[in-house]
Amino acid sequence: MRVHFWGVRGSLPAPQLPSQFRSKVSAILERLTADDIKTPENRERFLATLPPWLFGTVGGNTPCVTVSCDSTRDMIVFDAGSGLREFGVAALKEKPKRDHFHIFFSHFHWDHLQGLPFFNPAYDPSVTVDFYSPMKNLETALHGQMTSPYFPVHMESMGSKKTFHQLADPLPLGDLMITHKKMNHPGDSYSYKITEGERSFIFATDTELSANDFLKTDENTTFFNEADCIVLDSQYTLGEAIEKYNWGHSAFSLAVDFVANWGIKQLILFHHDPTYDDRKLYNILQSARWYMERMNIKGVEILLAMEGMEIQL
Repeated sequence: MRVHFWGVRGSLPAPQLPSQFRSKVSAILERLTADDIKTPENRERFLATLPPWLFGTVGGNTPCVTVSCDSTRDMIVFDAGSGLREFGVAALKEKPKRDHFHIFFSHFHWDHLQGLPFFNPAYDPSVTVDFYSPMKNLETALHGQMTSPYFPVHMESMGSKKTFHQLADPLPLGDLMITHKKMNHPGDSYSYKITEGERSFIFATDTELSANDFLKTDENTTFFNEADCIVLDSQYTLGEAIEKYNWGHSAFSLAVDFVANWGIKQLILFHHDPTYDDRKLYNILQSARWYMERMNIKGVEILLAMEGMEIQL
């Protein structure tokens, strides 16, 4: 399985501001010496020493994560935030082109479906798009955001073959098995788990972890125990999570506790707050790793979700 991140922000898109870009350039120039620009090798060495929050960006698009595997050309898509547009642009450039997409929705808040009207492959009559959700109002919700006065192009204008599925049972897709689980979020949100042989991946955005998620029930154990990787909502610091109790999002430290509780091997911090700049997000990553060490948690890798990042399981 290959997992690719196209949008990693929560709540609303957060493009980098000109002032933030200038601040990065200024910070880089302050570190620069005459020796650093003498040769191409020196320049590359200098760039390699820059902290990641300076040399690069986490990205500003809202949630969209794709999963592909060698056994099928079909593409699995989790959520249709503004990152879906970026994925659609990339998909049109592939050769041979992909012609079947399976889009799973965690829920229908704006930041998780606002990219759908701009998903170019959905306008191609040779393409098939299957939409999935455990919620009953899937088709109504998707059509609703593409009606006047909210959007000038109706979903009927999408020429692809579209099918809407309300999930109840585990869903087999080729060599993959996809299961879902309701999580704690206003209006409900669903996590998804993909299993391929001995490998498993969980997409768990928009959840406010509670004591019930740590209980060793049969349902929790079947879904979470010893997964290889989880993309997990970790929008807040602990102080913010307490202040924003019942808003439906989790603290990064609680996310670390959660993966330790379930023996999950890799944690990817996700659904970044739109007010956080790159430097704060990397500080959160460092704090999460520090917390893991302080709590003597072994065998867990922690990463920060970034646009363009790809991991292989």
